[in-house]
Amino acid sequence: MTDPIADMLTRIRNAHRALLPTVEMPHSKLKESIAHILKKEGYVAEVAIEGTPRAIKLKLKYDGRKGVIDGLRRVSTPGLRRYVGATDIPRVRNGLGTAIISTSQGLMTGVQARKNNIGGELLCYIW
Repeated sequence: MTDPIADMLTRIRNAHRALLPTVEMPHSKLKESIAHILKKEGYVAEVAIEGTPRAIKLKLKYDGRKGVIDGLRRVSTPGLRRYVGATDIPRVRNGLGTAIISTSQGLMTGVQARKNNIGGELLCYIW
């Protein structure tokens, strides 16, 4: 697998479109951090790490028959990394979405990175 973060986002997107209650994916520390940010921001209901070959299980949130997540977009890819300074961190959907940034102090949202005056690699947008 060339890009495990893009694979994670695609699994979440496909599960939302199919109205599945949960989605499971292989575990890594980076994906676990992204999953916890999604839970903290209210995009998923529950995050669990299970199994002998560890796997991340996300319980998705829905508003009736519509998913809470409208869209996911990978920004920095393995072929073209995208780094932003603290002042250049974009606002996703005019503040209604979330940017996830990998900084020297770990993964955080764009709002947290702006507040702490830290730049980093812009991983993805969620709205």
